[in-house]
This record gives sequence, structure tokens and C-alpha cells, in this order.
Amino acid sequence: METLWALALQAFDVLVHLDDYLAWVVEHYGAWIYLLLFVIVFCETGLVVTPFLPGDSLLFVAGTLAAAGGMNVHLLVLLLIIAAILGDAVNYHIGRWAGPRMFRGEPWWGSRLFRPEHLARTQAFYERYGGKTIVIARFIPIVRTYAPFVAGVARMAYPRFAAYNISGALLWVLSLTYAGYWFGNLPWIRDNLSLVIVGIIVLSILPAVVEVLRARAAGRRERRIA
Repeated sequence: METLWALALQAFDVLVHLDDYLAWVVEHYGAWIYLLLFVIVFCETGLVVTPFLPGDSLLFVAGTLAAAGGMNVHLLVLLLIIAAILGDAVNYHIGRWAGPRMFRGEPWWGSRLFRPEHLARTQAFYERYGGKTIVIARFIPIVRTYAPFVAGVARMAYPRFAAYNISGALLWVLSLTYAGYWFGNLPWIRDNLSLVIVGIIVLSILPAVVEVLRARAAGRRERRIA
């Protein structure tokens, strides 16, 4: 438990001091920062097991560093868009390939984690809200990692998924990276960057919190009616 707590504290420290960590990498490793950011964005969107990696705050800080002369912002944006698109595409195909096997109980623990009725519910959800879900999920930590996987499990038509994947990646990377590039080095933001990063994280999580509260309220109303 102490080890997990220490890891959580370290992860939080990295999130709120991304400017220090990324600036150090730029200073010591130069162009390798492009590869590092590409890998982080790809893994955060493409692997179900890495939802803890920074996303929104990473893009903002990367844009801030680009404005300070550490990187070419246009090359950075291009690489991160490619990473985000590839990540969601890989995650979708993992869900499409592994999801049905897990629902059949292959491997044995698959049936413990996934139930056929959950798959049916997911398929119905994506038939109704699929495209909007993929785009909006880009701005919600953790949900961003799982949405393409669930889309694959639900067998969303790939051309439809790809269209929303590309549009969502463009909107996500362009808005946050260029926001950091244009506003990240304003005196107040530069002096309070840690607070700004925390604010970005809170705003990113807020839609998911609101949705959970709405679902709980709807559940309570249904129980009262029943």
C-alpha cells in the first residue's frame, strides 16, 4: 500500500510539474523530446493499461515549451496528431480482436470481467452515441483510453470510427497544443503554470463527473418510481 501511495504521489508530482520535467528533457536530450511525446500520447490513447499517462496537460505544456523555442510547434502538432490517431486505431483493433474472446471466456478470466449483457448494452450505446462519444472522450482522462477499446468490442463500423478518430485527434491536439503555444508564456500563466495544469486536469475530468452524477440521479428517480 505504501508503495502504491508513493507511486501515486510521484505521478501527481510529474503531472503538476510537467514544465520542469519536459524542460529538463529538452535541455538534455534535444530532439528526442519529439519521440518521447509521440510514445506517451500513443500509449495513453492506444493501450488500455496506461490510462494514467498525462494527456491534456502534456499537450499544453509541450506547446508552452515550443513557444519558448524548445521545439518546432508545427512539427510537434503533426507528430502528436499522428500518435493520437494511431493510438485510437490500435486500441479499437485490440478491442475488436480481444473483446469477443473475453466474452466467450477466453482466457478464463475474460468471463469474470466481461458479460454478454454488457456487450449488448455497449453496442446499443455506440449505435446511438458512438461518434460523439469518440470525439468528446478525447478531452476526458481515462475515458479517452477506454472509448476506442469499447468501440472495437461493440463492433462499430471502422470507417465511421476512423472519421471520428481523426476529427477528435485534430480537435484535441490542435486546441490544447496551440493554446499552450499562444498563451502558455504569458506572465501570469508562466508564473502559475502548476495551477494552470491542475485546472486543465479538473476541467478535463468535470464532464465525466457530471455524467456520473446525472446517472446516479436518474437511477434514484427510477428506484423511487419503481
